[in-house]
Amino acid sequence: MLEKLFKLSEYGTNARTEVVAGLTTFLTMAYIIFVNPAILSSTGMDHGAVFVATCLAAAIGCFIMGFVANFPIAQAPGMGLNAFFTYSVVLGMGYTWQVALAAVFMSGCLFILLSLFKIRELIIDSIPMSLRTGISAGIGLFLAFIALKNAGIIAANPATFVTLGDITSMPSLLACVGFFLTIALVYRGVAGAVMIGILAVTALGIVFGGVQWQGVMSMPPSIAPTFLALDFSGLFQVGMISVVFAFLFVDLFDTAGTLVGVASKAGLMKEDGKIPRLNKALLADSTATSIGALLGTSNTTSYVESISGVAAGGRTGLTAVVVGILFLLALFFSPLAGMIPAYATSGALFYVAILMMSGLVGVDWRDLTEAAPVVVTCLLMPLTFSIAEGISFGFISYAAIKVLSGKGREVSLSVYIMAAIFVVKYAVG
Repeated sequence: MLEKLFKLSEYGTNARTEVVAGLTTFLTMAYIIFVNPAILSSTGMDHGAVFVATCLAAAIGCFIMGFVANFPIAQAPGMGLNAFFTYSVVLGMGYTWQVALAAVFMSGCLFILLSLFKIRELIIDSIPMSLRTGISAGIGLFLAFIALKNAGIIAANPATFVTLGDITSMPSLLACVGFFLTIALVYRGVAGAVMIGILAVTALGIVFGGVQWQGVMSMPPSIAPTFLALDFSGLFQVGMISVVFAFLFVDLFDTAGTLVGVASKAGLMKEDGKIPRLNKALLADSTATSIGALLGTSNTTSYVESISGVAAGGRTGLTAVVVGILFLLALFFSPLAGMIPAYATSGALFYVAILMMSGLVGVDWRDLTEAAPVVVTCLLMPLTFSIAEGISFGFISYAAIKVLSGKGREVSLSVYIMAAIFVVKYAVG
């Protein structure tokens, strides 16, 4: 049956190898079951319901990717997108989390349409690489800022906006320990390094009295508080246009980059550089996003951590299916997830930030017309506390700088259209 479903022999693998690869991938990305509820619950969403929605959305995404696309790529609610959902859309712009879920659902539906009509390639190819790099790196800086804030390492200041917090406090010290430990374990190639860092800090919090013991396993909590709680009434406001597009663009670029990276590592790319069954993989991602919104979580996306499973020998969708099964088993560890304090996830956030900022090495810093929009995008995301604003100013600055520099012909029509839409958004208010 497994041979018929996943064509194991054709890809030079076997069931045992795929199971080991799935376990490896799960360990490297399981931190999301702790981090996602911690972030989204800041909006007022029920922590237990978000935990269940996270596990279910990840499992469904993995099953679709495995059975339909037959790719060894795991899915789960994405880092960066959950921060945008919480800190920009809800806490920053003042929308309810129900409206934000509706925006996530709409972005998933648009993603599905783009995949069905094969427009995805046209959009990605028309967006300059420098802007894509800037968006990814900007989200990394945004996550780093949130990590430092949650750890109490930086604090608000009426004179300077931000300042150094009380770094001798227990949360700050334990957050630093978690970050140092995570980086050291990742460098040493330890599977599950990020999750180990989170659990180690939580354990230290229990020892020093900052965390109350709640147990490890229980029956899953109810998903009712977030299930089908979407509110579409706010989608008709002008400001929500940029929010939906921000969800869509970030998910689109993140998925495309992950698919290329994992497919290349697994030797699944054709000689012409194209990825077989690409549209099926994109449909899996976009469908999981829409389903995840119905369950009660932010965008579900493909995880670059899937490369760890590929390195362990994973070559087919069976790897993704194994990850999905493990996410279902994780449903019974809700007490453990409920104990994780915000400062315990700071190390994980900072680590992900480092990964997302690594792409800056590919920017042509000698060409100011390419480098300047990247810097604008990167800095405005954390400083405005909004991924959407960073993307908006990134598009506007890229188009304006290119035109004024006499390089207007290098800008694609889609970039001009997006820049014009964002200008109108600010003009209308």
